[in-house]
Amino acid sequence: MITTPLAEVPTRVDVVVIGSGAAGLTAATRAADSGARVVVLEKASQLGGTTAVGGGVLWAPANRLGRDAGFADTRQDAIAYLVAAGQGRIPEAEAAWYVDSAARAVDYLAEKTQVSLTPLARPDYRLEFPGATRGGRSLDNNAFDVGAVDGLGEALRPSSYFPLLTMAERDDLNGGVPDAALLASRAASGVRTMGGALVAGLLVSALQRGVTVAAGARVTSLVHDDGASEEPGAGPWRVTVGEDDAVDIVADAVVIASGGFEWSPELQRAFLPHPITPISAPSNEGDGLRLGLELGAAVSDMTAFWGVPVITAPDQVYGGKPSGRMANVEMTLPGSMTIGADGRRFVDEALNYHDVSHVMGALDEHRLAAKGLPAWLVFDRRYLEAYPVAGSTPGTPTGWMSEAATIEDLARRIGVDPATLSAQVDDFNAAAARGEDPDFGRGHSPEDRFLGDASVTPNPCLHPLTQGPFYAVPLHCGALGTAGGLSTNANAQVLRFDGTVIDGLYAAGNVSATAFRGAYPAGGSTLGPAVTRGFVAGEHLAARLPGRSTAATDPRKANA
Repeated sequence: MITTPLAEVPTRVDVVVIGSGAAGLTAATRAADSGARVVVLEKASQLGGTTAVGGGVLWAPANRLGRDAGFADTRQDAIAYLVAAGQGRIPEAEAAWYVDSAARAVDYLAEKTQVSLTPLARPDYRLEFPGATRGGRSLDNNAFDVGAVDGLGEALRPSSYFPLLTMAERDDLNGGVPDAALLASRAASGVRTMGGALVAGLLVSALQRGVTVAAGARVTSLVHDDGASEEPGAGPWRVTVGEDDAVDIVADAVVIASGGFEWSPELQRAFLPHPITPISAPSNEGDGLRLGLELGAAVSDMTAFWGVPVITAPDQVYGGKPSGRMANVEMTLPGSMTIGADGRRFVDEALNYHDVSHVMGALDEHRLAAKGLPAWLVFDRRYLEAYPVAGSTPGTPTGWMSEAATIEDLARRIGVDPATLSAQVDDFNAAAARGEDPDFGRGHSPEDRFLGDASVTPNPCLHPLTQGPFYAVPLHCGALGTAGGLSTNANAQVLRFDGTVIDGLYAAGNVSATAFRGAYPAGGSTLGPAVTRGFVAGEHLAARLPGRSTAATDPRKANA
């Protein structure tokens, strides 16, 4: 049985983990290695959180898997790059902590769990910085057969829109359409990829260690009684689940790994610099953040979010909420351009998605308005015939695309000045025909070209917009999750504002303040820190908690 009914969950345990994404499941699995009794409580009806929704890539520099695959990397280079990527916000000691901890976390996943990782040939996002590499630091998940474990497929949250491809397979598409037969075969056999594969491997590993997992178990109260524990200062904690017919669970320690607050309009307004369109798990409403604040926890980096430009097709719904798709591939591919409300380009469209989204919200010094709120992806017929747009069929316009015979008419349809847009397209086309972008340098770096169309030369990211009719779709400043939250130390223990530890309380994932201080070094910069901090929390708990049974010699061979 994958999940346990709440009425059957033990009410006295060693560790309660709030949240079943990669951070929570990593913490639960590692803590259970000591023989500790661990319960995972998931608010939603299905498991996996935002991890199961998305791409599942982990950024873990100087990892053994990358080195074994022939990618050049060193600890010193990794630390230097992370410090540079932080642009003064990440101290060298914190960069070293991350590099060392992430490498240990990857070794643990590869050697002790069902997770199967493969290094990607993806470059870091700032190759001009010292210590950057052209591949090996971003780790993909190999396909996982969820059908091999009864009930696993039904228990997992589905992907929102990603096809059943590994990220390596998706990278090889060149912007094209995946093989329908392969997708059908994987769907029929019960294969999960990307974030779903990561969650599946972690969940099976946790179950093999005797971890109890409950879904539909929203934590509504978290109370710490310093005087009630036999061990001074260690608890216990009283974790209340639900409201009517509430259940209390007593634990020696709690790990909050409940995701960010991006789906809470109130918390967005309170902390973020401007509105964002989330495409994560809709259950991320800031529950864990609120619990921590009630306990006096410190917070930091509260204006930070993991940004991404988003296309919101009207039929894109996830978890009963309007959602969207990452638009970075569409923006990178040749034959398109991105404009703001003034009809002008404002960014290198092939720039990494996190930085693009932050440019969208940045202030235009001339108009004193956000550069890309709103924004539009503009493209021509040749582009439409070559590439899918937010899952559309190439060559087939959809009703939510604005269409016009001329650029001027298209401008009128989307509410921008026709003369300005026409002049912008003319300037763009003249340079794009030469494979150049003198304004923003689109396609002039390896990281830009990575998601371009290799069949287009001399620049895989550039092609003139010349074949009418012309099209436009709105772009939104989106988020994979918020990145600010509860402050933690090197053991993932939650801190108060005076720097003291709230003993027995840990946090990992997007509920905790970003390890990267708002920077986004490369693909996998969301999940890399989440898994790393979850691993560190579980490791610290395993060392502190008394073992009650001997962990399996090789838990991967145990029955789930």
